Amino acid sequence: MKSKEYPLESVVGRILSPFERFLRRTTAGGIVLVATTAATLVMAGVLGAESLHHFWEQRFALSAGAGFELSLSLHHWVNDGLMALFFLLVGLELKREILVGELASLRDAALPVIAAIGGMLVPAATYAALNVGTPGSAGWGIPMATDIAFAVGILVLLSWRIPKNLIVFLTALAITDDLGAVLVIAIFYTAQIDVPALAASAGLVGVLVLLNRGGIRNTLPYWIVGALLWYFVHASGVHATVAGILLAFAIPARAAQTPARFEQRLDDLGNALRQDRADAETPDDPLRNEHLSSIAHSVEQAAAAVQSPLHRIEHGLSPWVTFVVIPVFALANAGINLAEVRWSEAFGNRVTLGVFLGLVIGKFVGIGAFSWVAVRLGWGRLPAGVSWRHLLGASWLAGIGFTMSIFIAQLAFTDAALVEQAKLGILLASAVAAVAGLAWLWIAAGQRE
Repeated sequence: MKSKEYPLESVVGRILSPFERFLRRTTAGGIVLVATTAATLVMAGVLGAESLHHFWEQRFALSAGAGFELSLSLHHWVNDGLMALFFLLVGLELKREILVGELASLRDAALPVIAAIGGMLVPAATYAALNVGTPGSAGWGIPMATDIAFAVGILVLLSWRIPKNLIVFLTALAITDDLGAVLVIAIFYTAQIDVPALAASAGLVGVLVLLNRGGIRNTLPYWIVGALLWYFVHASGVHATVAGILLAFAIPARAAQTPARFEQRLDDLGNALRQDRADAETPDDPLRNEHLSSIAHSVEQAAAAVQSPLHRIEHGLSPWVTFVVIPVFALANAGINLAEVRWSEAFGNRVTLGVFLGLVIGKFVGIGAFSWVAVRLGWGRLPAGVSWRHLLGASWLAGIGFTMSIFIAQLAFTDAALVEQAKLGILLASAVAAVAGLAWLWIAAGQRE
């Protein structure tokens, strides 16, 4: 029986670029996140927000010899532990974009970076203007964030009606926005500093740099040192998720083997396989043919060697972050009993109103205005095929704060009532921004220049 042959075009057609894989994962993740959030709101309505809060505040401890114990609530294990993996993935994506992606060229990176800056400063100023001198004043960082999964996922739904470069622009903007959020967390939402733990963290970052510069391409040492880094960053008082970004930038982006050597290795292994198959007495069953198994194992090793540790970790981590970490975060943080909300008073609350206006109006104005100034002064340029009406539509979608905004709200406030007020503003603003962005782009896509 002849083996089935596959045309080269069909094989190549199934190969996706890292950016295409990112978009597919982001779109699927956005759908899962919407479903998880809806389920959480339903549970909060049926069981009560207090019941969910009581569950997530149960403590879980990790202990070892010599009296070591790390005891945190389930809520903190999610926000400090699992979310460190989210920030690790964000850091890896950001590093890739800086090295070879949309942020690699200063000319191409200028517009999304400047737009992201506007999309952080104007929302923060909007919130601060409404809450200056009040107990909610510390929440100015909440409307600065853009939820990359929601925003890009919704934009991809219109991919057949909008320029592809608009998706690239919003992705670069959202990644830059995430980096800005990390800096805000590290600088402004750190209460106390433990100097010895901070020094230990700096030493571990140095170890990671030495591993990188020393040519270590096995990912295990990075995971081990990264886990220690997470612990000491957590102990230092800086939010533990910052360890994810630090680890990401230390992961090597270069592979151990060049494509030319990989190609030569595949040719050698292919010749060995053909010789093996030419022997009529050689069994086809890998269980009985050790040589065939050895060839297959060598192909796996060669494929791993031509991939950088950055790509390997990003590829392995992506589905876990998309389909486990972010949905669990939504379950732990999005529980609001909407039936108990006094809607007539909701927008009379400065925290809710500040978050809502910051995300919906502040993002739109900040991104649009800063982009216009950047293009007008020649600091940046509109992506090919993207007009101003497209960019303004993406500016609405950037007002979907959700994951990052809720995360910052948890850090900004110790008063549970303020956190709930911020969450309400985040949910309402994200819904309005999503609908406004979709409607704007749908109408804009049908208009002629």
